[in-house]
Amino acid sequence: MGRKVYDRQFKMAAVQLVLEENLFVKEVAKELFIHPNTLYRWVSEYEEYGESAFPGRGSALYNSQYEMKKLKRENEELRKELDLLKKFRVFLKKKNV
Repeated sequence: MGRKVYDRQFKMAAVQLVLEENLFVKEVAKELFIHPNTLYRWVSEYEEYGESAFPGRGSALYNSQYEMKKLKRENEELRKELDLLKKFRVFLKKKNV
């Protein structure tokens, strides 16, 4: 059995019940059939990231980690290309002399 995935609208609605309606986290979690710790995490994520919390199907933390991995991969690729160009430059200088 896989992990239950909740969409952004569901998460936002649950967080709004806690923050705007001043309901208790345990009470809202029980009504929505989710674990209170999950709802606490959503509330803290919303407080940290605001409206940009819960992008796509994941969390803001997951997306920032993904973005960091992607940038590291791109950086490594650019370093390799730069090294290749530096090596190629040596050959061009020899031809022009």
